[in-house]
Amino acid sequence: MSAPSATDSRPGFSTQVDVAVAGGGAAGVAAAVTAARAGLRVALVERYGFCGGGAVAGLSGTVCGLYEATGDPAAPPRQVVFGFADEFVKLLASRGGVSAPVRYGKTYTRVHDPLVWREAADALLREAGVQVFLHSTVTEVLLEGERVQGLVAYTKQGKLTVRARITIDARGDADLVAMAGMPSFVGDEGRVQNPTMIFRLGGVDTERFLRAYGPDTIMPEQVSELLRAHNGKGYFLPRAKIWLFATPRPGELLCNCTRIIGRDGRELNPLFAADFTEAETEGRRQVREYARFFRDHLAGCEASWVNDTGVQVGVRQTRQGRGLALLRNEDVVRGTKFADGIARSPWPIELHAGAKPRVEWLLEDWYEVPYGCFVPQRGEGLLFAGRCLSAQHEAVASARVTAQCFSYGQAIGHAAAICIEGGCEPRTLRGSDIRDRLNRDGARLNTG
Repeated sequence: MSAPSATDSRPGFSTQVDVAVAGGGAAGVAAAVTAARAGLRVALVERYGFCGGGAVAGLSGTVCGLYEATGDPAAPPRQVVFGFADEFVKLLASRGGVSAPVRYGKTYTRVHDPLVWREAADALLREAGVQVFLHSTVTEVLLEGERVQGLVAYTKQGKLTVRARITIDARGDADLVAMAGMPSFVGDEGRVQNPTMIFRLGGVDTERFLRAYGPDTIMPEQVSELLRAHNGKGYFLPRAKIWLFATPRPGELLCNCTRIIGRDGRELNPLFAADFTEAETEGRRQVREYARFFRDHLAGCEASWVNDTGVQVGVRQTRQGRGLALLRNEDVVRGTKFADGIARSPWPIELHAGAKPRVEWLLEDWYEVPYGCFVPQRGEGLLFAGRCLSAQHEAVASARVTAQCFSYGQAIGHAAAICIEGGCEPRTLRGSDIRDRLNRDGARLNTG
């Protein structure tokens, strides 16, 4: 008996562009808008019905990485990241969709409304003239020899073929890199940081909550002590060091507190279908446990309820592209600068593995990320951007956050434009030339 053949009888459709962007998270939106503003024809392909990636679908909910960290608890926020990240935050603010800076340990972050994030992205993409395909999941790359020529996506209409001169993998998991057979790696010899299910808690008396626990969104030791004391005694609370953020909405907290590991004790890897499924179901179970504990034991949460969870579990780390350069752990902690640096980050190493998150601060400084971290070691016609950058395990625990993903996307959008204008391949570009263009576009990479 012969094996059944795979068939899709629906007629497909196609488009021809200069730049194809896979993924509509912070990096994908920034890359698409930047390339389109340079006069290129751009298509963005996104699997959900909205843009936002981990910030919206994963409900990370904060724009981290804008502000310098300091050992002075009285110091006001000092912004050191600008460009597209700054533009997007200002657009959120104009729509009432982001908080003022709030304390996060030794630095600050800003909490956004995920619905406003979607609408802000819609507006920027529309104004730039980007051709957007939502509900479209990339399934293949178009490959001629070792040159990527675009992508194929699943849609309800049938297969979508996007032919492009430059393709940008902004999917977060380096999916296109892997599909094309280009070099990649996974975490620390396959070990990744644990995923988390972030949720929003409504009905909170946030004034009472803040009076009780203070303005720092990293909860104080008194909350950790309560969690440790009650874990296993009527509650399942596997993580005691938690982060709770008052959001721009009245009476709401954004809750980053679950620790999702497998039944076998492993840090689950969402690249594997079974792990991804287990992470989703275990995440929802933990959400109910933490929400019940908050109602029973935290000031201001007595009448609270679960307002929402992420559309998907929040993914911190999976597959990364292996680039011409590698951001090292020591680059982060030493504040290394690069002549071809195309983004800067003041964010600490924030490693989620084991029973307690580990935070390692870089004070009154920032590091830079070189252009080569986004160019595949082998192959042509492809760039990648976002948390799938070429970086060591602990380095990516800093470099993956939202403001930096905006910066990577802006830089790679400019790189694509330079390639098409000059008829060259990404690996031939000088990062210093991209840096110059970024500075003309408001990134302020040469300012202190």
